[in-house]
Amino acid sequence: MTLAILLSGQGNQHPDMFALTADRPEARAVFEAARPLLGADPRDLAGAAEGLHGNRVGQVLCCVAALAGWSVIAAGLNGRSIVAGYSIGDLAAWGVAGRFDAPTVLRLAAARAEAMDAASGEGFGLAGIRGLGRDTLDGLIRRHDCHLAIRNAADSFVVGGRRDDLDPLCREALARGAQRAVPLAVATPSHTPLLAAASDRFRALLAGAELHQPPPSAPRLLSGLDGAAVFRPEAGLDKLARQVSQTLDWAACLDACGEYGATHVLELGPGHALATMAQAALPGARVHALDAFRSAEGVRDWIARP
Repeated sequence: MTLAILLSGQGNQHPDMFALTADRPEARAVFEAARPLLGADPRDLAGAAEGLHGNRVGQVLCCVAALAGWSVIAAGLNGRSIVAGYSIGDLAAWGVAGRFDAPTVLRLAAARAEAMDAASGEGFGLAGIRGLGRDTLDGLIRRHDCHLAIRNAADSFVVGGRRDDLDPLCREALARGAQRAVPLAVATPSHTPLLAAASDRFRALLAGAELHQPPPSAPRLLSGLDGAAVFRPEAGLDKLARQVSQTLDWAACLDACGEYGATHVLELGPGHALATMAQAALPGARVHALDAFRSAEGVRDWIARP
């Protein structure tokens, strides 16, 4: 059995995002580490259902969800495992892989969000485009002065730029035959050159973070930028900084999971967006999101089932 662990990005935070992990003793240290960064217990903050989607709060909460979920399943794993994270999930993956401890991941998540907010001006955002080929989309991006932010699949992308440019891009994409082309409820043009200053600032912060030697049982870490295995920490940290302002190739990450022979895929974090993409990209694997389970025992049994 090879388990691919996928760590969610922002966008799907919800009041019950800690339902499975909130009372687990294994996850207590993760929640406690987040409290001073958020000014409240993350479990209480999520339950209030207000402010979940602010950039700083959202990035920290997504990392809390990933690390809390990992703490619950880690002890019961047998066999090979790999881990990859989507956007902010890429940072959480360094915690799951044993490279950073939980307090370091959460502190860096808050600092990453602050750097992105400082670099991002008003009037920017992202849009989701599905149903067009890359060549067609590249022409639209150039014509509307936007940027490719994420490649999710051969015909599924996220683009970033000014709102005033994204709206006509979406209209033209639909006219060209796109199945979906909509601005997203995001005010930060993540993974585009517009955030180059944030990458530089985050790179300096990563350089000062304490790295750990991962245990032999730790999952193999894949870069969320391009799906390549991280063997040299310095190269991996550079990619972790660059992905703030460069296109993410999540489709390559899913391809890498297939190449590693993933038989099971588990999304840790709020929502099931990555699980849905993995089902399409890895039809031979058994795929689930932690959000779909009612108990820690249930997810452990699912992982152990051949």
